[in-house]
Amino acid sequence: VQLQASGGGVVQAGDSLTLSCAASGRNFSRYSVGWFRQPPGKEREFVTAISRSGGSTSYIDSVKGRFTISRNHAKNTVSLQMNSLKSEDTGVYICAADVDSYYGPTRASGYDYWGQGTLVTVSS
Repeated sequence: VQLQASGGGVVQAGDSLTLSCAASGRNFSRYSVGWFRQPPGKEREFVTAISRSGGSTSYIDSVKGRFTISRNHAKNTVSLQMNSLKSEDTGVYICAADVDSYYGPTRASGYDYWGQGTLVTVSS
């Protein structure tokens, strides 16, 4: 499967932004999907994941209540709705897919396929 992330941009603190991860190939519903981000000068970190069915999600504490991950099986996409953005949300956001785990790993090593990333810059 090939992944294409899009939707990044420059926004102000408090604004909203929606990222999209589009997958090519068949049977995308068999993959759990995660979003990671890499802030400038820092290591990549897990942000959120969604299960194969879309019925189960997980988030890091810092984005709970502000970010929402969802998927559309018909369109082969996974979206990340980000509200009340903060400067610390700045980074390259990357989507990843895993064929082995139903729920979506929280570790980067658990994913088999990666997109190219999209840059989100939140100015304060």
